Order: sequence, then structure tokens, then C-alpha cells
Amino acid sequence: MFFTIWIISGIIAGWLTGLVVKGRGYGLIGFLVIGALGGIIGGWIFRMFWLLSSNWIGNIFAALIGGVILIAIVRTIRR
Repeated sequence: MFFTIWIISGIIAGWLTGLVVKGRGYGLIGFLVIGALGGIIGGWIFRMFWLLSSNWIGNIFAALIGGVILIAIVRTIRR
């Protein structure tokens, strides 16, 4: 159940991630994919530190953090 919520929150967070990092070259679909993967990464990281959220805002925040981490990693690899 948490996995599905992380992905849905990640799609919303993908759009927010695009606003935060001012990414170029990914496009709308790219940011949606990054947001979904960020949702998985953020949810996993937050669970490691026992930071469980009980609402959508917390899930979206976790996905936003995961998306920003993912884009930072991708940008580092591209260079």
C-alpha cells in the first residue's frame, strides 16, 4: 500500500522537483518519471530514519526530497 502512495505522491512531486531544481532537458514525462522514482527513494530514505508520514503532504515532501536527490545524482553522473 505504501509503495502505491509513494508513486502517486512522486508524480505530484516530480512537477515540484522541476520547479525547485530548474531542470533542463527532461521534459514533462521525464519529470513525472523522476518524481515517481523520487517517491520510491524518498519513501525508502524516510522509512530508514523512522520518519513515517500519515498524510499526503508528508508523502509529497518525501517524494520531493527523493526527486531532488535523484536529479543531483543524475547531474553528477552526466558531468
